[in-house]
Order: sequence, then C-alpha cells, then structure tokens
Amino acid sequence: MNLYIRNIGQLVTVSAHGAGRKSGAGMNDLGVLTDAAVVCRDGRVTWAGSMQDPDLPDPGDIPVVDVEGRVVLPGFVDSHTHMVFAGSREEEFAQRSRGSTYAEIARAGGGILSTVRATRAASKRDLKRAAARHMAAMLRHGTTTVEVKSGYGLTTPDELKMLEAIGELRDEEMIGVVPTFIGAHAVPPEYAGRAADYVRLVVEEMIPLVGRRRLAEFCDVFCEDGYFGPAESATILTAGKAAGMKLKLHADELGASGGAELAARVGAVSADHLEHVSDAGIAALRESGTVACLLPGVSFFLGHGYAPARRLIDGGAVVAIATDFNPGSCMSYSMPLMLTIACTQMRMTPEEAIAAATLNGAAALGMGDRTGSIEPGKAADLIVADARDYRTLAYHFGVNHITMTVKNGTILEF
Repeated sequence: MNLYIRNIGQLVTVSAHGAGRKSGAGMNDLGVLTDAAVVCRDGRVTWAGSMQDPDLPDPGDIPVVDVEGRVVLPGFVDSHTHMVFAGSREEEFAQRSRGSTYAEIARAGGGILSTVRATRAASKRDLKRAAARHMAAMLRHGTTTVEVKSGYGLTTPDELKMLEAIGELRDEEMIGVVPTFIGAHAVPPEYAGRAADYVRLVVEEMIPLVGRRRLAEFCDVFCEDGYFGPAESATILTAGKAAGMKLKLHADELGASGGAELAARVGAVSADHLEHVSDAGIAALRESGTVACLLPGVSFFLGHGYAPARRLIDGGAVVAIATDFNPGSCMSYSMPLMLTIACTQMRMTPEEAIAAATLNGAAALGMGDRTGSIEPGKAADLIVADARDYRTLAYHFGVNHITMTVKNGTILEF
C-alpha cells in the first residue's frame, strides 16, 4: 500500500493535468520525466517528479524500490474483453487459414454460438478458474484494470452465472475488474427467426434482474447486421440505462451500421470496434465525448481492415485501444502487443498508443479520474519495464518487458 520508487530512468506520467482523457495532439504529450521518483501512500500516488526536485518528500520508513534507470508507466487499462468463457476455437482458426470467413463460420453454427454452447455447459467454478489464470497472466503483462463482459450465456440463468463469476473474481483477484452485461451479444439458436422475442427477454427479464442485483456497471449490445439493429440496440440500451447501468456499444465492426452515431446519441461511455465508422460517426463521437475504443488485435487476428485511428485522432475523438480478448476473434490479452499493432498497422505513434492504452482506456470505463495516469490522488497502479526508453514496449514485440506490476501500491508477486 505504501511504496517509494526511485531512480526511474523515464517516468511516463500520461498526465492530462486533471482532464482524465487525451485527444488530438495531446495524445503525443506523455509528460515524461527523467531521473524521477514516485511516492505512494495508502494505495494512491502522493508525489511524482524529479529526484532533483527540492520538494522531493522524505519517504520515511516506507518500502523503497530502486528500479535502476528502468521505465515506469501507468498500468494498462484493457477496456474491452470477453475473457470469461469455456471451450476453445482452434478449429475455426484453422478454417480461416484455409479461406473461410468469420461470417461464414458463424452461419455454419460456429462463432459466438460455439462458445455459448461450451459456456452454458460449464460451471461457475470452472469459468472462474479459467478466467483467474488469464487475469494472472494479464497482470504479468502490465494490465492492472480489465473490463469483462458476459454474453456467452444468452439465457437468463447463464448470463447471471457469468456475471456472478465476474463479480466474485472482482472481489477475489488483485486486478481491477469492471463487469459489463451484454446479453444482446447474439440471438441464441433457440430464438432463431424470433429476434424480437429475444430482445423482449433481454429487456423485460435479464436487464431488470442484473440492475436489481447490481451485477454490472455497463450494458452493451452487439449492434451489427445479422445481430441487433440500431432500433433494437437503442431499446436495449435505454432499458439498461433505466436499470442503473452505464452504456457501451459494439459499433461499426462488420459494416457501417450507424453504431457510432447511436452511441453518441444515447450517451454511451464508449463505442467499440469502429472499423467502418463514418465521418458523421467520428463527428458525433467528438461532439459527445464518447470514447472511440479500437481493437487492433481483432483486425490482426481475423485479417480484416483496421479502424481508422488517424481519422479518429485527427478528427478530435478520444481514442482508446483494448485487446477484445476472446476465443474467437482475438485470443490475446497482451496490451504491449496491441501497442505494436496500433503503431505498425493503424499509423498511431508510440505516444498515442500508450495514451490510448492507459488514460484513455480508463476514460472508456468512466475511470479517467481514478486511474490511467501517474498523478497525485490517483490509484497507485504502475508497471516497471526492463527498458531505457518507453518506445521499446511497442518496438521490441513478442517478449514481455514488464518486470514489476504494482496494484494500489502493492507489488504483485508472480
């Protein structure tokens, strides 16, 4: 809980001077300090600055860690995952390598519904055990806060089972966990041809139960052709908001569905994916402040087009990046890998990618005032990288540079 970190070669604060998010040119200003130190007390940062600063506080008797010139930066905030699931989909991966598309596999009964079958059959204990292993690995790779969605149950009991598992993991694991309800992830097979009936189930039964039991902070919808249209999505999100949940939206991934505009209109905290976002959608995100959460690992894994990060950043949107860790479209929880893909394939600078993976990731969860940067008053969620330059994390890919993860001022042992 109390910690003094000294001899930091580069301290990447990602400070937005209290704004809780960065946009435009501001995403390139990471507030990097050299020969620096950080003081943490009671799980929060109380001081960050140069070791030559005459106001450097006396740490007293709190534990001291000398990082010997390494890089220190905020813990990554992975603001979009589906990491509670059962089963695996290597066969689909092999099918795609032979030329099948994600949509073709889904129409043949694979895709999301394949994971639904396995997740329905799994116990809550089994789901928790698998997710806890993933969470431990995420901490080793520098992620200190993660959003976790339901959506692989698609019945009231199974969605509740998933959310209960996520809530228990939040209480039991060191990583910060933000639960999201996405009962409208797909139309389950038993409702084939009766999508309207399933929407009624989500709105009239699932959402009221989730809201009353306070099982989720967010309500999300997969707004895409063949899943849930804009009108259905708006109905579900309106119900979620009335039940006390904040809003997110899977938007414009497979086509230009108007999802970004809908997200802005309903006041969603974030619109996620956005591979096919329109100019009107970008303008709507900028005006509303809804965070554009991009998922570079999905495009990399599925081999389809990337979200237009440059247009979004240059257009004034607040841009975050996340893994979308899930068994079908991105089987990776490595935020450092997402930095590399964002830089090499989406034309983001290393600075923009780090801002998107930390402070703006926190903003995509409505937490930009609490975490995502190293500033006095914020949670002491920090990572130490075995590097002399912060750009190494994106540049030298395929290895884990994180040597220490600190959550709420506590050094985690692996």
